[in-house]
Amino acid sequence: MPPPASLVDERGRVVCERCTRARTLAARTRGLLGRRGLEPGEGLLLPRTSSVHTFFMAFRIDVVFLDRRLRVKSVAHDVAPFRFAARLGRGSVLELAAGEARRVGIAPGSVLSWSEARS
Repeated sequence: MPPPASLVDERGRVVCERCTRARTLAARTRGLLGRRGLEPGEGLLLPRTSSVHTFFMAFRIDVVFLDRRLRVKSVAHDVAPFRFAARLGRGSVLELAAGEARRVGIAPGSVLSWSEARS
């Protein structure tokens, strides 16, 4: 996976300091499996998906559903292991440690962007 970059909201607040984009099928399939958790400020962006599962995960996560322009459609807070979360419509999903979405102020309607150029 490429090195992490920061995601910011429309007001310039950093909402995910170290966000990694899962670009390959292998990276998307693996997701957060095998990890013990996410640190505050750390996240994983899964492009081109509208659903995630937490089967076989060892920790809870916040799931941020984004449209194609990285506008927040909705947030599923504190999703426990062995659950499924989905929303209608094509977009991406940002996975954060449980409680991070509230801590950094991510809410429906927020527009996120990369703080540096991404290829």
